Amino acid sequence: QVQLVESGGGLVQAGGSLRLSCAASGLPFSTYNMGWFRQAPRKEREFVAAIRWSGAETIYSDSVKGRFTISRDNAKNTVYLQMNSLKPEETAVYYCAAASYSRDLRSYPYWGQGTQVTVSS
Repeated sequence: QVQLVESGGGLVQAGGSLRLSCAASGLPFSTYNMGWFRQAPRKEREFVAAIRWSGAETIYSDSVKGRFTISRDNAKNTVYLQMNSLKPEETAVYYCAAASYSRDLRSYPYWGQGTQVTVSS
């Protein structure tokens, strides 16, 4: 079965950086588009970034553009999210999702369990 396992979350001060990883198994990773989403307390899950299967194209939400970078290593079946200049309001559970290149979470059939990112002020 498909498994997506996120890691790399934690506590960081405002302005700091974190790198999230998502290890995938049970799917032909190198042919799948991937995405990252986040969900803050009492808020809806929102799009962060997505990457094509080849890594050649990426899209970002306006709120993270220029600070976050999505990338992938198909040899390691892993997608990454480098997050710089983090803000307290970006405290959320960050989720990896597979099989779409879209801002719409409904188009992603596979999801990880999430990793908590807490940004202190």
